[in-house]
Amino acid sequence: MSYQSTYTPNLMEAKVALVTGGGSGIGRCIAHELASLGARVIITGRSEDKLQTVVQEITEDGGDCDWVSFDIRDEDSVIQAIEGVIKKHQKIDFLVNNAGGQFQAPIEEISKNGFQAVVNNNLVGGFLVSREVFKQSMKSHGGSVVNITADNANGMPLMAHSGAARAGMENLTKSQAWEWGQYGVRVNAVAPGWVVSSGFDTYDQEMTDILLKLKDHVPLKRYGSEAEISAAVCFLLGPGGNYISGQCLRVDGGSSMGSAPAIWPLPEGDASNSETVNGFHRAVDPEILKGQGS
Repeated sequence: MSYQSTYTPNLMEAKVALVTGGGSGIGRCIAHELASLGARVIITGRSEDKLQTVVQEITEDGGDCDWVSFDIRDEDSVIQAIEGVIKKHQKIDFLVNNAGGQFQAPIEEISKNGFQAVVNNNLVGGFLVSREVFKQSMKSHGGSVVNITADNANGMPLMAHSGAARAGMENLTKSQAWEWGQYGVRVNAVAPGWVVSSGFDTYDQEMTDILLKLKDHVPLKRYGSEAEISAAVCFLLGPGGNYISGQCLRVDGGSSMGSAPAIWPLPEGDASNSETVNGFHRAVDPEILKGQGS
C-alpha cells in the first residue's frame, strides 16, 4: 500500500523539499506525502536512528528520501547543513519548518532557561533554517516555505512559552512573505489543532488526562490526523497555493473560533457526521488513544 494523497500523482516531481523534524509525528507524515507526489525529500532532526527509519520507509514505498542530522538552534550547524544539502541536491524548492517541542507547565513554574529553550526550539530554529534556505537557494531560484505553528489563537494555557514562540513564528511568516516575495518566494504557516500523533505519548499523566478530553471541545468533535495537516501543507507548497503568501491556515476542526472550554463549553455532540481523512498508510496511533476512538 502507498500513501493515499488527495492530490494528483507527480504533482511535486523534480522538486526538492526539506522537512525539519521529519523523523516522527507530523513531519514524518509530510515527508511521506511529498515523496509520494514525486518530490525528492530531505528530512532533518537530531535522532539519526529515527531519520534513517523514515528514509527506509519512504524508499520501500518507492519514494526518494535523504537525511541530515543537525541542531536547528545552532547557527553554525544550520549554515553548514544547508550548504551540504544544496551541494548534494543543487537547490531547495520547498521548506517545511516543522521541528519544535515543548513541555507543559503553568507560567509561574517556567524558569527563564525553560522559556528560552522552548523559544529557541519553536522560533529561533525556524528563523535560522528559513534564513539560510532563502540566502543559499530560494533568493536565486524562488520557492515556497510553510512554517508549522500551533493552535494558539486564544492563548496556550500550560504551554505559554510555546504559544509565545508560535505567535512569533506566525508574525515572522508575514515579514518573510513581504520581504521575499520579490524573489518569487511564498511563505505561509499552518497551525494544527489537536492532532493524533506520536507527540501525544510524550506528556505526563496530568497532560494525558487533558488530551483525552480535548476532542469534546472541538466543534467537529474529533481529533485531526497527521494526513489532514500534511494535505494543507502540500496545498500551500504546491501550484494550488501559488498566489497565497503571508497567511496562516488553521487546521483545527474549528476549535480556534471558540472561547476557553471552561468558560464557554460546547454543547453535547458526536463525530458521526465528520469523517477523518487519513491517507497515511504508515500512521501509528499513540498508545494513550488506543481503545478511546478518535
